[in-house]
Amino acid sequence: MTEILRPHAEQEYAAELAGLAAHDDRPRPPGWRLSPWAVTAYLLGGALPDGTMITPKYVGPRRLIEVAVATLATDRALLLLGVPGTAKTWVSEHLAAAVSGDSTLLVQGTAGTAEEAVRYGWNYARLLAEGPSEAALVESPVMRAMRLGAVARIEELTRMPGDVQDALITVLSEKALPVPELGTEVQARKGFTVIATANDRDRGVHETSSALRRRFNTVVLPLPESAEDEVGIVASRVRRIGAALELPESPAGLEEIRRVVTVFRELRSGVTADGRTRLKSPAATLSTAEAISVVTGGLALAAHFGDGVLRAPDIAGGLVGAVVQDPVSDRVVWEEYLETVVRERPGWSDFYRACREVS
Repeated sequence: MTEILRPHAEQEYAAELAGLAAHDDRPRPPGWRLSPWAVTAYLLGGALPDGTMITPKYVGPRRLIEVAVATLATDRALLLLGVPGTAKTWVSEHLAAAVSGDSTLLVQGTAGTAEEAVRYGWNYARLLAEGPSEAALVESPVMRAMRLGAVARIEELTRMPGDVQDALITVLSEKALPVPELGTEVQARKGFTVIATANDRDRGVHETSSALRRRFNTVVLPLPESAEDEVGIVASRVRRIGAALELPESPAGLEEIRRVVTVFRELRSGVTADGRTRLKSPAATLSTAEAISVVTGGLALAAHFGDGVLRAPDIAGGLVGAVVQDPVSDRVVWEEYLETVVRERPGWSDFYRACREVS
């Protein structure tokens, strides 16, 4: 396991899942590894009766996770909707790991995703040699999840072309996938469901049809409500990523994390934290995920090219790169923010100088 760059959720948190299963005496829906209560506890964290601590996987309103888990316990599919960086993929993966013990039955939506990724394909060498047969059939992750009674994940649903998206309609309404070439069908076992993620901020989005949208219950994941929540999320994720990448240990750098989070929150909301100054917003989303990326990159700089302490120059380059996506309009927004807000903010002179150097 130590050689794996990014373990799946069911691998990395196997001890927590096993601990929850051992103490879980509540009713479990057919095919589920844990009860809905235990799945929610796994996502939100807490302490078990034996003192084992369950680490929070999601920081946000408890009711949202309860609604998501309750949806999976019905015959409805779940659509996690939100702007980029609101932990949709993270929540999807952990829900699948807790419900069915397998988060790998994944279809990654792109503009080039073909219908075979949702339905099934063929081993063409065997198809030509033997004709249509079970042996020549290549299961999609969705078909495999139906056979196993597990959770299938569809990432970036709205990036897939509309005709590929609509291949899900029969699966979600009839809980069966016809294979007309063999004159048969695959019927879903109890426990099968679909978790999809989508956002409508990125370019290249294909709207879902009303027929498909009706077959999902939609849960909108918001950006972190408070700055302190967001700082905590970034610090926690950066620690785990740093450990996975085996970066040299260094102080947490909470002050620099707080600065990155403050900049991102002010620019995406269009107003300073004190509410006194209106700001222009750049084209970039400036999500929590991007803040994590900026701080992780800064941590690597501090560890390998500095004294191991995260400082303003370590994060400045990554932060400017995250904000200035459009070299013309975003550059104007960033320069104005630097001069009117950062330059005048007490205690931020080192941060201002570092950003000026890379700008």
